[in-house]
Formats: sequence, C-alpha cells, structure tokens
Amino acid sequence: MNKGFFYKNSLSIAFLTLFIIALAGQYYFGWKENNAELQEMGNEGLALLAYLKSGHFIAATFENFQSEFLQMMLYVVLTISLRQIGSAESKSLTEKEEVDRDPKPGPEAPALVNKGGWRLKLYQHSLTIAFALLFLISWGMHLYGSFEQFNHERIIKQELPLTLANFLQEPEFWFESFQNWQSEFLSVASIVILSIFLRQKGSPESKPVDAPHTETGK
Repeated sequence: MNKGFFYKNSLSIAFLTLFIIALAGQYYFGWKENNAELQEMGNEGLALLAYLKSGHFIAATFENFQSEFLQMMLYVVLTISLRQIGSAESKSLTEKEEVDRDPKPGPEAPALVNKGGWRLKLYQHSLTIAFALLFLISWGMHLYGSFEQFNHERIIKQELPLTLANFLQEPEFWFESFQNWQSEFLSVASIVILSIFLRQKGSPESKPVDAPHTETGK
C-alpha cells in the first residue's frame, strides 16, 4: 500500500509542530516577563513585534538551540568509536556495523556518493559538519543576544555599557551556557544508560522487550 505524505513524514511534522507551538509560547510569555521587568525599572514595555529583535528573546532562544546542537554533534561523533555494553544507543562491541561500510556508488546512492573525490569525503562527515555549524551560529546568536540584554540593563541603571571582550569576562553568559550544556549531557547519558535495562515496545530507541540486558545495540 502506498502511504501518503503525512504518514511518511509524520515524525518530522509532529516535532516541528511541537517546536512551533513551544516557540510561540516562549515568545508570548517571554514578552510578558520582559515587559514586567522593564516596568519594574520604570521603563515602557516593548511592543509584541519589537520584542522579536530584543536581546532578551534572542538570548533565551539561541541559548537553548546551541545546547541542543552541541549535544547532537557530540552524540554523533562520540558514538562512532565509544561503546556502552547493553545500550540500545551503542554500536556492537564486537561486530562491524552497516554504518561503518565503505560507500558504494549506485543508481539509488546520493549524488555526492556517485561523484566521489572530495565531495564524497565531505559528505561522509556532513551530519557532524551541519551540527557543528548550527552550534557555532546558535552560540554566536546567544552571545549577541545576551550581550545586548546585559548592556540594555546597564543603560537602564545608568551604567556604562561593556565591550564584548569585557562582557565575556562576566559570569552571566557562561552560567547560561553551562547550565544548558550540563542538562543536555545528562539527557544523553540517561537514554544511553536507561536503554540497557528498560524497554519501550515499538520504539526504535529501545531494544526488543525480550532482549537480554547485555545485548548491545538494537
């Protein structure tokens, strides 16, 4: 039976829909919170659309993005060579995996595989490269937003704004970064370790329900 577009892409659609809903909620309630803080300091609140360009919104949004992309980049890279006995998230301890085989050109292979050469070399690491670039862009936007918000608050308090170099010596930006990074590392460690002993029937992130705890991989 030929499945429709939504069935074939339902996982992506579901997560993108949840993302849009959550981002809209963050935007609205962040706007309310920021305006409440501004009014407490004796300033006028921002219009809803103006909040989109504020350091408060940019910092909060990309603070979360960059930690997620860092998590995924490290997860992709570290699972190449590191193992965890019994985990559904680990490659086999002894056997070669399908993902380790050399790419072969063919009619159904991606175009860059068939081109070979430097294009293939790049394509072989394209997932890691994409996550690394997304992390760096998000980290830069988080830095920009946090820097803007920090100086905006200083100006309201009638203090001189800091240069970017001086701002990077302040603890606030690094506190924001590390509090997000540690939660991402913990979440990955949780799925790696919990999938050794726990199961979810039907999920590709779980081993079969009757698989022994020591069985590694799916």
